[in-house]
Amino acid sequence: MFPVGAEATIEQLTADPHPLLARLRAAEPVSWLPVLNGWLVTRHDLALQVMKDAATFTVDDPRFSTAQVVGPSMLSLDADEHARHRTPFSRQFRPREIEDRFGDFVRAECARLVDGFVATGRAELRRALAGPLAVAVVADALGLDATDAKRVLAWYDAIVSTVAEISAGHEPDPGGAQAFGELRAHIEGSTAKPSLLADAARALALPEVVSNAAVLMFGGIETTEGMIANLVLHLLTNPSQLDIVRADPARIPDAVEESLRMEPAAAVVDRYATRDVELAGASIARGDLVTVSLTAANRDPAVFDNPDEFDLGRPNLRHQLAFARGPHFCLGIDLARLETRVAVEAVLDRLPGLALTDPATPAGLVFRKPDGVHVRWDAR
Repeated sequence: MFPVGAEATIEQLTADPHPLLARLRAAEPVSWLPVLNGWLVTRHDLALQVMKDAATFTVDDPRFSTAQVVGPSMLSLDADEHARHRTPFSRQFRPREIEDRFGDFVRAECARLVDGFVATGRAELRRALAGPLAVAVVADALGLDATDAKRVLAWYDAIVSTVAEISAGHEPDPGGAQAFGELRAHIEGSTAKPSLLADAARALALPEVVSNAAVLMFGGIETTEGMIANLVLHLLTNPSQLDIVRADPARIPDAVEESLRMEPAAAVVDRYATRDVELAGASIARGDLVTVSLTAANRDPAVFDNPDEFDLGRPNLRHQLAFARGPHFCLGIDLARLETRVAVEAVLDRLPGLALTDPATPAGLVFRKPDGVHVRWDAR
């Protein structure tokens, strides 16, 4: 009944999923994929429908991959419990206050990181800039003192890897649980000091504070590192669009949105059906996994003309779904945008003649970004 989905492989979904997703979107917009043991939704309108209907498509299921690693949190709860977990953290991320709260810190941290390698003429920007910047900003937002970027990135890599393994149907790597245990101890040690974590501890039990802080760190690092790496890669492989932002840096926010559309840092979001339901002709049973492909939805030709082209001139850039929709719309969206914009501004301003030294492409089943962004420039 779903022949395209039946032939899908994890390798296709991980390496270059776009041809497969295009076929699914055209022929089987809601398709059963045996390799995922669930349904995959690939059309933009259907993706919105699933994400906005938390009563029918919930995250609150013991199979939810992130919850298996870090425990229940705002990411894996719905309705009143979701609000109870999310509200203590949301005040830090009010859109109108993001620039005032974080702007100077992000610019200073970005400048510090670029200072560390600008004279060398070569760098791998994902680990030299994107990752450490994301760690520093999330640590500042949560009030985590003395956070070593390399140590946190190691924890985060282990947790991301474990979540991806669970999503691929494999047994979780014990390294994820060990990494979370170390992160938990680090977070618990910070709740005694005045901070967002200490404020949250007044409303939530300590294990709940830890789980939500881990989700925010995990999401903030993953999203921002991927956004910066993907955007630099998109610009350096699309010279005409790079020329546009060089000539007018005010267009960098457009580049951020178009890069998010082309390659969301988080490729999919998982939901579970709470009842038997029909969706685009597919009979979904209660309890079935329903995975929304943000990657596929963002290249839906019914919404985006020439969807495989990187084009800053699109009139509907904000229709991209990289940060999801509905009650689980990303809490840190505006902070991630700020970090990405500032990082790319710094890279283009301070690294003249910037060019890739090695070809790279985003990859990943759940989280998509290049393994590295190796570049050179004209060192002064």
